[in-house]
Amino acid sequence: MVVLNRIYTRTGDGGDTALSDGSRVAKHDPRVEAYGTVDELNSVLGIARLHAEGDLIQRLSTIQNDLFDLGADLARPNMAADGEAGYEVLRIVQSQVERLEAEIDAMNADLNPLRSFILPGGSTISAHLHHARTVARRAERRATELAASTGDANPAAVRYLNRLSDWLFVAARSVNDGGRADILWVPGASR
Repeated sequence: MVVLNRIYTRTGDGGDTALSDGSRVAKHDPRVEAYGTVDELNSVLGIARLHAEGDLIQRLSTIQNDLFDLGADLARPNMAADGEAGYEVLRIVQSQVERLEAEIDAMNADLNPLRSFILPGGSTISAHLHHARTVARRAERRATELAASTGDANPAAVRYLNRLSDWLFVAARSVNDGGRADILWVPGASR
């Protein structure tokens, strides 16, 4: 259990922060950028949940919990040393990715095939889910940048972010009256 009885520590006043293994890095380190963007995504999903209805509320709650797992995963460097931690290190696992895939398939089964790109919007919840999708894509870019620069990022975490952005796209269409309220892109419409 996490206990936070003091919120400010002053330890980061010099521009660095502690990772979950205790090591310190600059606050602009690629690892901090990656898990910070995941945190931002979680906040955007919290706003989306305020407009959700039915089982979407619980599915978004599950994803928000997954994102805390993902943040913990990204905040811990040196995956090779996980076995030496003395406890089970929290990492994203393939079953979390597969759950997203199953939910994407279930939502997509009820949608008409897309024949055009769509513009974010249509309904309030759809617009918020599209916003979350774009933040998820940025989090994925940050995670792949971390993987490329350090060689030390959980591949399942990167897959999860990739699948989550797809999930959010399909969910945004689903809540837009099954895609019927989607706003289609009209190429060159303002020429």
